[in-house]
Amino acid sequence: MSSSYKALKQECYEANMELDALNLVIYTFGNVSAVDREKKVFAIKPSGVPYEVLKPEDIVILDFDNNVIEGEMRPSSDTKTHAFLYKNWENIGGIAHTHATYSVAWAQSQKDIPIFGTTHADHLTADIPCAPPMRDELIEGNYEHNTGIQILDCFKDKNLSYEEVPMVLIGNHGPFTWGKDAAKAVYNSKVLEEVAKMALLTLQINPEAPRMKDSLIKKHYERKHGKNAYYGQK
Repeated sequence: MSSSYKALKQECYEANMELDALNLVIYTFGNVSAVDREKKVFAIKPSGVPYEVLKPEDIVILDFDNNVIEGEMRPSSDTKTHAFLYKNWENIGGIAHTHATYSVAWAQSQKDIPIFGTTHADHLTADIPCAPPMRDELIEGNYEHNTGIQILDCFKDKNLSYEEVPMVLIGNHGPFTWGKDAAKAVYNSKVLEEVAKMALLTLQINPEAPRMKDSLIKKHYERKHGKNAYYGQK
C-alpha cells in the first residue's frame, strides 16, 4: 500500500478488526475512525464492507469537511458524525460506533445507564448518558451531521465533559465512544457493552437497586486516574 496515510489506515483497519474480534459487531455493522491532527484528516471504514474481506488499503481518508482525500470506496454512512465530533472535540484521536446488543438495548429504552458498581466507576464517575431521540427537523435535515449535534447537545444539557465521559448512547440508535486513539475508542466500546449488560442484570435481580454511593465511586475512579492513581505498573 503506497500512501502517505499508510500508518493511519493501518491503525484504523486494526481497530475495526478489533471490533469484530470482540463480538461488538455483526455483518457490516459498526465502524471505527482514527484521526491525524497534524494533517487534519481522519481514516474510516468504507460503507457496507464485511469485516472478513476488509483490507487496510480499503480504508478511506477524509478531511474534517467530509471531502475524500484518498480512497476508492464510499466511506461509512456515519462519516459526518465522526467529522463533526473531530471538529468540535479537539482532544479525541479515535471514534467507534457499534450496534452491540446491550448498549443498543439501553439506547432503545432511552435510559441513561446508572452507575451501580466498581466496574463502571473504574472508567467514569457519571451515569452513561443517553441522548434523546433526534428531533424531526434534524432527521429531515443532514441526518448524520445532526447526530453529532445531538451528541454535543446531550453533553451540554447534562453538563458533562467528553474527556471524562468518553461514551454516549443515542436514543433509539446505539452507542458512540471515543478516546485518545482508535484502539482506546474500541476499548471504551467494549467497556460500555459490559457495563450495559451488568446494569441490566442488576435491575433484573433488584429493580430497586440503588446507585453506587459517591465515596465509593470516587475511590475506584481515582485508583486508576489522576495524580494519585496506583492501579497497574509505573
